[in-house]
Amino acid sequence: MTQPETPLKSAAWLVEHLHDAQLRVLDCRYALTDPLVGRIAYLSGHAPGAVYADLETDLSGPMQPDGSGGRHPLPDPGVLAAWLGGVGIGSDCVVVAYDDPSTGQGFYAARAWWLLRWLGHRQVYVLDGGWPAFLAAGGEPSTEEPAHQPTIFTPDVQGGMVATAEDVANRGEGTLLIDSRAPARYRGDVEPLDRKAGHIPGAVNREWAGALGEDGRWQRGEAQAERLDAGDAPTIAYCGSGVSATPNLLARELAGVPLGPQNRLYAGSWSDWVSDDGRAVVTGEEPRTDSTGA
Repeated sequence: MTQPETPLKSAAWLVEHLHDAQLRVLDCRYALTDPLVGRIAYLSGHAPGAVYADLETDLSGPMQPDGSGGRHPLPDPGVLAAWLGGVGIGSDCVVVAYDDPSTGQGFYAARAWWLLRWLGHRQVYVLDGGWPAFLAAGGEPSTEEPAHQPTIFTPDVQGGMVATAEDVANRGEGTLLIDSRAPARYRGDVEPLDRKAGHIPGAVNREWAGALGEDGRWQRGEAQAERLDAGDAPTIAYCGSGVSATPNLLARELAGVPLGPQNRLYAGSWSDWVSDDGRAVVTGEEPRTDSTGA
């Protein structure tokens, strides 16, 4: 399989290219426990020219009354494209997204990266190490709001990157289903956000945080391949609501498997799965895969 271009940019690269005419930066800092934390951090200081991308209002669509689609549904492609164009991101722009891995929630930039790739944009990257790496590389914070000229972003939706609940339920034996949540949520020991605890039958647990090293930087391809242990099998990744699974999708790309039919996101994830009481739920450890088939 052809190794795709890396989905990462270094902080040194960003500092060097900050004033490139076609560069656009997305500040994706956020906290599920306090939606204002990210915007306050942005207002206190951000990469020069960076646009704030809010998980709830910019990187997600509205929730449905019955919970279908999950807690962070995919935005309408036309709405997302219009927002991107409105903040100055056109189809010819190089986009770098960052968040703050030091907070323990370094998955928001990966969500932005995945969404732009879903819209067919190839020149989008995640800043390796996020905000702390930018500062360590000599980046100077700014408090000025950017004033990029609005432009047109033309979407080319990549439907093959998305799996539905039906795809998950009817997946073949050769498809690996990856639950990206913390082990306690996978096992069903706790469930702080959704209406049922546990996991989708047959899923294995590969917590998203394992994609990052202790320094907040992404592990490289060989380590990601070993961690995910998927081999050449097609994979579908899910989490609670389609946000923290995206680091595992990026990790899979680092391991040489690009986004697409072999590396899909179950966008609604667990919160969508449990919105239908007819879908099976299991608790406990990972399914055994020994020679007995038990």
